Amino acid sequence: MFKWFKKVVPVVEAAREAGMPGTSGEASGAQHRSQSMDCKQRGNGLLAQGRLEEAAACYRQAIALHDGYAEAHLNLGFVLKEQGQSAEAQRHLAQAARLDPAMADAFYLLGSLSWEQGDPDTAARHFNQALTVKPDFEQVYRDLCDMHVQRGQNESARQVLLRGLANYPQSADFHADLGSLYFHENQFEQAIVCYQKALLIQPENTLVHSNLAKVFLEQGDIEQAKASYRKAASLVPEDVEADSCLLYALSFDADSSAQQYLAQAREYGGKVLERAVPCTSWPVCQPGSKAAPLRIGLVSGDLRLHPVGFFLEAILAHLDPAQVQLVAYSMTPREDQLTDRIKPHFAGWYPIRALDDATLARQIQDDGIHILMDLAGHTGDNRLPLFAWKAAPVQVSWLGYWASTGVPGMDYLLADPVSVPAEHRHHFTEQVWYLPHTRFCFTPPVDHAQLAPTLLPAAHNGYVTFGCFQNLTKINDAVLAAWGRIFAALPQARLRLQNKQMGSPVARAQLLERLSKVGIAPQRVKLEGSIPRQAYLAVHAEVDMILDTFPYPGGTTTCEALWMGVP
Repeated sequence: MFKWFKKVVPVVEAAREAGMPGTSGEASGAQHRSQSMDCKQRGNGLLAQGRLEEAAACYRQAIALHDGYAEAHLNLGFVLKEQGQSAEAQRHLAQAARLDPAMADAFYLLGSLSWEQGDPDTAARHFNQALTVKPDFEQVYRDLCDMHVQRGQNESARQVLLRGLANYPQSADFHADLGSLYFHENQFEQAIVCYQKALLIQPENTLVHSNLAKVFLEQGDIEQAKASYRKAASLVPEDVEADSCLLYALSFDADSSAQQYLAQAREYGGKVLERAVPCTSWPVCQPGSKAAPLRIGLVSGDLRLHPVGFFLEAILAHLDPAQVQLVAYSMTPREDQLTDRIKPHFAGWYPIRALDDATLARQIQDDGIHILMDLAGHTGDNRLPLFAWKAAPVQVSWLGYWASTGVPGMDYLLADPVSVPAEHRHHFTEQVWYLPHTRFCFTPPVDHAQLAPTLLPAAHNGYVTFGCFQNLTKINDAVLAAWGRIFAALPQARLRLQNKQMGSPVARAQLLERLSKVGIAPQRVKLEGSIPRQAYLAVHAEVDMILDTFPYPGGTTTCEALWMGVP
């Protein structure tokens, strides 16, 4: 649920009329240039009003009067880019850059076009040329940084931000983006420093408060995370994302009761309902509409190498497309090999990050969806507010989240009697619908034949090795206290703990200190950072038994341990 700062330049304004090219001394030429300038100025006025077609006509007229008018080519290129006419936009922007090599806006827009067209190397070249011409071009630093981040080039992104900060040391956005880079590298202390610098400049920046909360949550500091999410929510009450993040944080909180969580979830549900216009009829429910095949829409940001993707993959191969058609509404930011494997099982696949809820709700109706399924709950890249629009006659939450969404219009939550005992069904706004055995369907890992269970390590070690592969956020003080009692009873036992946060030296040191306080000495502990899934599964051979967490238990890690023969 972490966000980058991103701004868009809405209008390209003329800047250098006095330097407009032309042949001096020619009266007719001067008159044409004057008329051309007038046309361009009228175009700017129309552009400011959002009247793109009329603005484009003015710019074309300006160019017809004087083809060497760089500003007119620039602004026409901008309008054409906004209209999606990329090829023609590129021609005019390139002409503007040729006529005036100092025109930074032209290089910036050429870079944006190249990035949109999937040519990041050319985009980087144009962006850097824009910065050569105009070293204080703030937007270019942002977009170039964003491009590097999306390509996984964190160090390049950091260098761009540092250059930006040299020009804009009081930019809260640059400090915050630098913090986000550190966050993704599990350098939490540096991330906090950067976010706090941003808040000194802009104390009421809701995005910084939300990102700071995410760092606290990753460190297992639930109280600080809740406080920061509540601050973000109070600053922009109409933005429900911070409320969703708060619910996610509460699901880890041993001190929050089920009643408190449900009350917060209902409050969230009320907010999203206020912004929705729920559908009351659906084309698929009209008389004469076809009953089969059943069309099920899946809304997820995790159709990739992710626990949701892992569980989903096993199910897809067993569905009969003559009876069930799947349509993906994907919030997935970056597709991968698992995405490639599951795509053929879908009758339709639609990226939806750029669509607002009203537009997406109409599309889902037009697609003839009978059942719309949420696979995210209050985790990252969710589209829960969409479900308040009741885009399908039946809406279900499943797989990606354990607790209630709180969203009106979410009819059911798929569970099993173990994960939601009958006496706990009243803790959900949804009707809990029980699957016959389990809510999970485990997908064996690729090349699983190489991952056969092994003999117990204790047989040759002479002591029991406990393992935990849970996120640090789940390892609260109550969990550690329980582990302390176990290790006190087994003075020779060892602990092997592995998660992404343990890639941070600071996080490792802090956890070792917490373990020591409950009587588990550092020499009894082995801490490891994240590794590829196949290697992570293989290290179960070093573990005799898994220690689970509470109140947020393992899901994927539990199934993986059982698959590897570890109780």
